Amino acid sequence: MKISSPLLATAAAVLLLNLTGCASKMIGVHAGAERVSLAEVNQVASCKLTSKNTVTVMAKMGFIVRDAAEVEENLYQFARNDAVDAGADTVVKGESTALGSRVFSLYKCRP
Repeated sequence: MKISSPLLATAAAVLLLNLTGCASKMIGVHAGAERVSLAEVNQVASCKLTSKNTVTVMAKMGFIVRDAAEVEENLYQFARNDAVDAGADTVVKGESTALGSRVFSLYKCRP
């Protein structure tokens, strides 16, 4: 049995689209991450900086670029997980040099 090129391309595209949707669901959530806040830099003046982390997630699968909002949500979840590991309770978005990569500053603001 010979499979036609258009059929194979369609099947590959459907598979990649399904995988990009799954990427968001595959990120684990650390216990306590739901209590980590996202703040602006002007809101953390009285907080203690614990660290700065560069977070990276897959933004492209083959020729398919993931939705920017989903990528940002994944980055934020990883930053929240990192904050829990570092004893921080607040994250501030920093620079992003490319889709799928962002620097986050982690702060301890609450007693």
